Amino acid sequence: MKTEFTDVSETQKTVTIEIDSSVVDAEIDRVAQGYKKVKIPGFRPGKVPATIIKRRFRNEILNEVMHGLIPRAVEEALQERGIEPIDTPNVRDVALEEGQPLRFTAAVETVPPFDPGDLSTLTATRTPVAITEDSIDQTLQRLRERGAKSEPVEGRPSTDGDTVVVDLVRQDESGPDRHEGVSIEIGSKANPPGFDANLIGLSPGDQKTFTIHFPEDYTVTEMAGTDVEYSVTVKELRRRVLPELDDEFAKDLGEFDSFAALRDRVRTDLQAEAEENATRQLRGELLKQLSERITFELPTSLVEREIDRRLEEFARQLMQQNVDPRQAGIDWAQFREAQREPARASVASALVLDAIARREGLVVTEQEIDQEIERFAARAGRTPAALRAQFEKEGGIGRLVAGLRREKAVDLALSRARIS
Repeated sequence: MKTEFTDVSETQKTVTIEIDSSVVDAEIDRVAQGYKKVKIPGFRPGKVPATIIKRRFRNEILNEVMHGLIPRAVEEALQERGIEPIDTPNVRDVALEEGQPLRFTAAVETVPPFDPGDLSTLTATRTPVAITEDSIDQTLQRLRERGAKSEPVEGRPSTDGDTVVVDLVRQDESGPDRHEGVSIEIGSKANPPGFDANLIGLSPGDQKTFTIHFPEDYTVTEMAGTDVEYSVTVKELRRRVLPELDDEFAKDLGEFDSFAALRDRVRTDLQAEAEENATRQLRGELLKQLSERITFELPTSLVEREIDRRLEEFARQLMQQNVDPRQAGIDWAQFREAQREPARASVASALVLDAIARREGLVVTEQEIDQEIERFAARAGRTPAALRAQFEKEGGIGRLVAGLRREKAVDLALSRARIS
């Protein structure tokens, strides 16, 4: 087998391969043997001459020969040069005829060998974590607001903060638009300008008609500069009542025997969240420095694959929110281009982490794989066995191992970096 390599760039190579005609003819003969039992008029099964078979099934035989010889030849040529492809080589210009050498060219993307550098020269800053009493109070207040109850208001007219339940008729140039049982919170930012003032002082049974002028700079452009008439009939007044922050409130949340215990849990959760954020920021700073150690042009296929992954993840998030990605009004071409630089940074840092893992001999054990699958299974509500079977079927075990090795490389880099 003859090979000729051409360096297109640091990450792109082409190899022209020629396989001797004797090897090609032997493979053609072997493949043709599989057609000897086919039924051809005028010949007994198994007695069809090889020349007839080769002529009758020429395209099928040559296609099978190509698929048998080319992948093996490419793999052998790359192994001899120590080149690891990051994607399936792109084979072109195939010339195959019986009695002639098989010639073709394969384009290969690869990552050149590089040194990830001295990890002890990495520097990063960990943000100090300090949970204040004020932040605890704010969290408790949010819990309190989530526990608010809507109670009827009696014996007084509506005022700021009340919810007015009304039958409403909205009249503009397009005609009347009627709604029944509409709940309107007085003071809500969603209300049109001047709307709240017309609802204050009303009691159940009251009727009122008023006109609202939407200013020229109103955020909803189709409403800007227009006049709309509203007619409301008040059906009911309600008001949000906040619970007291006491032992009963804590017990209502289900797992605390006192308000002090709830406050302690809030402090613990805020501390854990702050430390997680600080670690995430530290990792991001470290990965940015590592990605900058890549001095060669990144392989295009890796960057495009990462962009695809990001788009698929975003579309999946939209669908989880019951939003059809096709109807979301998103310029996907523009969104895709906006992901290019983040994708490049992600690919670069992953390549450096892989290089660190190879240099330092980091390995992932079967026990660690099992633990990771168990963690994923618990989150997905599935059995570890079922999830492992899915991973193995879809080739996901390799990706899982690669992710775990990169996490070990990050931990190693953090342990050697200078953290202030």
